[in-house]
Amino acid sequence: GRAGGNEGPLLLGGEKDRREKASQQKMKTNLTSYRVIYGDTDQMGVAYYANYLKWFEIGRTELLRQIRIPYTAIEERGLRFPVIEVSCRYFRPSRYDDVITIETTLTSLGRATLTFSYRLLRKEKGDEVLIASGWTRHACVDQMGEVTKIPPEVEDILKAAVSPRE
Repeated sequence: GRAGGNEGPLLLGGEKDRREKASQQKMKTNLTSYRVIYGDTDQMGVAYYANYLKWFEIGRTELLRQIRIPYTAIEERGLRFPVIEVSCRYFRPSRYDDVITIETTLTSLGRATLTFSYRLLRKEKGDEVLIASGWTRHACVDQMGEVTKIPPEVEDILKAAVSPRE
């Protein structure tokens, strides 16, 4: 910091609010890198289509960890969030040794459901190219597999992380 302990310029309310909102928005989206391994590819040398769903799970797991409610904490409460619906749109293939960025956002929260959206990006000639996008919808169930309302202490954390689709 600078002498006197000042950590930056004083901002007018509007600018400070915009910066804080931008910072909060970054916290609502998780970016995770993943390098494609040989085991992810098929006989044609491209990533097998079902692996994209596995990469969605990686992103979802990391987003929950980022917002300070890792999946283990959800399980400790006797809850599970199984996938009940999924969609994936493929735009370009991914191959061995590609580094992809998994961009994950919690886009909706219901009484007993939640929806995550995903974008898979690959660096190509300095740009990030969209290779796939999709979403997963999850139910909140108890240990017996019965649908149950998301408890308030979990709902509050999730609600703060929701970023509706643009």
